[in-house]
Amino acid sequence: MKRPVRTLFYGLKHEHSAGKLLTLSKMKDDFEIVAVADDRARTTPSYRADPLPLDGLKIVGEAEALAMRDVDVVFVEVANNDLMEIARIYAERGVPMHCDKPCGETMGPYLEVVEMCRAKNLPMQMGYMFRANPGVRFCHKAVREGWLGDVVHIEADMNHDYGDDSYQKYVGTFRGGILYNLGCHLIDLILPMMKGGLVRATNVTGTAKGDGPDCLNRCAALLEWPDATALIRSCSRVPGGLPHRRLRIDGTKGTIDLCPIERFDGEHLTLDLTLSESAGAFAAGRHSVDLGVQTDRYMDQLRELAEIVCGERPNPAELYDHDLKVHEITLKACGYDKR
Repeated sequence: MKRPVRTLFYGLKHEHSAGKLLTLSKMKDDFEIVAVADDRARTTPSYRADPLPLDGLKIVGEAEALAMRDVDVVFVEVANNDLMEIARIYAERGVPMHCDKPCGETMGPYLEVVEMCRAKNLPMQMGYMFRANPGVRFCHKAVREGWLGDVVHIEADMNHDYGDDSYQKYVGTFRGGILYNLGCHLIDLILPMMKGGLVRATNVTGTAKGDGPDCLNRCAALLEWPDATALIRSCSRVPGGLPHRRLRIDGTKGTIDLCPIERFDGEHLTLDLTLSESAGAFAAGRHSVDLGVQTDRYMDQLRELAEIVCGERPNPAELYDHDLKVHEITLKACGYDKR
């Protein structure tokens, strides 16, 4: 019988830390959390609204966590701008990791960490939360198999209405604002559907009316590839929040509209598929595709990590280049290359 992988959960300041801990608590056959490293004394800007599910877990200081050697995998869940500092330590040690995002406001530190991992064939799973999403996987399959013809335009948003005034100020601590914090999720899912290299990125960084000029909570980018464009946007003052997040793909032979991108209210996740001619199992015309009920955002992706660490599936080497490209385009989309 397979034993669960011994897991160090490093950090409590990341916005996803509470959600990841909740998911891991449901996966005791896959992960054994041997310790949680408490980074809350750090002063790096962060925001986390969800209560931390710490009951029954061993909480240790960072020094004690760094002294631990008998772990199979580390979850790097420190504040955004501390991620690469901790990821580098475990890349040097050769410890497989799940590392949250985004990967830093410059390219260099992340590039160094990825190349360390590549040289060792070391798993470095990035925390892009839509990777196991059934709607996104359907979209990737439809594009890959040519159901939509040639993609000409994609629109995607990460709008929401959560967060108090401190959240608005928090996203303003990044030069790329809220798009830097959230846009990487969209770029991760868009990139496999585009052909060729990015031609141009046009960035808009602004503030929602009524918030201070430094909040940077109303941002967008137009991304241009040789034969297609993508518009990505995010604002933290849009009523309806998560249920209104959308991914729309327009192709020469069809369209897909996935809205919401995800849902955890017990209702079925669905998307609209329109085809000019039959493709896959679908006739020409409009279809509402039922993707079932989502119960957890992270579980399927984390189960893949456990299987990789246990040697039950190969480490996906192609993700090193993909993840580097995601971060490179994220920085361009947020205007970092022009500052």
